[in-house]
Amino acid sequence: MKALVYGGPGIRALKQVAIPTVSRPTDAIVKLTATTICGSDLHILKGDVPETGPGAILGHEGIGIIHDVGAGVSKFKKGDKVLISCITSCGSCAYCKKGLQAHCLEGGWKLGHEINGTQAEYVKIPHADYSLYDVGPLAGKVKDESLLMLSDILPTGNEIGALNGKVEEGDIVAVVGGGSVGISALIAAKTYKPALTIVVDFNEERLRIAKEVFGADIGVNPGKVDAVEEIKKLTAVQNTGARAQLHPGVDVAIEAVGIPQTFDTCQKIIAPGGRIANVGVHGKPVDLQLQDLWIKNINISTGLVNANSTASLLEKVSTGVLDPSPLVTHHFKFDEIEKAYDVFSNAEKEKCIKVFFTFD
Repeated sequence: MKALVYGGPGIRALKQVAIPTVSRPTDAIVKLTATTICGSDLHILKGDVPETGPGAILGHEGIGIIHDVGAGVSKFKKGDKVLISCITSCGSCAYCKKGLQAHCLEGGWKLGHEINGTQAEYVKIPHADYSLYDVGPLAGKVKDESLLMLSDILPTGNEIGALNGKVEEGDIVAVVGGGSVGISALIAAKTYKPALTIVVDFNEERLRIAKEVFGADIGVNPGKVDAVEEIKKLTAVQNTGARAQLHPGVDVAIEAVGIPQTFDTCQKIIAPGGRIANVGVHGKPVDLQLQDLWIKNINISTGLVNANSTASLLEKVSTGVLDPSPLVTHHFKFDEIEKAYDVFSNAEKEKCIKVFFTFD
């Protein structure tokens, strides 16, 4: 089979490798019909994830057809169409029972990280009963582009952004970072009916997409205005009527980039009683302004997606409440994966949010 193989920092290649086989009773082998690239794949390629070694097949998102199952798999059979979760879960350990599947003692983020992943024609999925979702009934009703966004990016935006940020009806929400994770957080946040949504990004095309395609109310470009002062002005205007006595600022600030500057913006725009939800992957320390935040009764949350909201998101997608398919901006054949990596690595220039691969 063909697979995208990591060769060490800065090295990747499409190669022929062996098709995986069932080795444990709970395994399933899935023949991929669609996959994508995630920002964490770029981190691996940069050498930021040393536990992923040369020879690994990258990728942790996908849709496919069950090719084979172990004797212990009870929920799936050969021929079933499935959504692959980015998080592998045994379903029975203490962390799984707490809803912390990201820290499953036998799973977590394994695919394309510690075991071979989904950027291949076939993939082995451990603990298939708890790591796959049956999407056969949605065939012909929901676009595969929508379903694929539920492998990782939309659950991440929902759980680590909207849910951790405790977005409520009537809130003012700012998403700092208008890339794929930020837009996913925006999509999720809007289902909780905030009064105002603001997206902050240096890229005007991203701001246009956030507003015109995904319904953000306001876009703020820090390259053109002082973002902190602009948001304070906007929220001072918004804080009328029942909110007239509130301080300028947002109720929820979602950090969706993973650099010190964007986290600092969140700290500066949060109103008393507000919640900062950090979604971005940080590779460097940030300066926590605790001397200013403690007196404002601010809550800060972090997290790695558990994918325990995937079933509810599938329901929202199936009923039309959510349509994340516009996140897909570029389509490729799997044979073009190296070209697609070049596009995704230059997302701002290429106006790329997510790529979508199909297989011959």
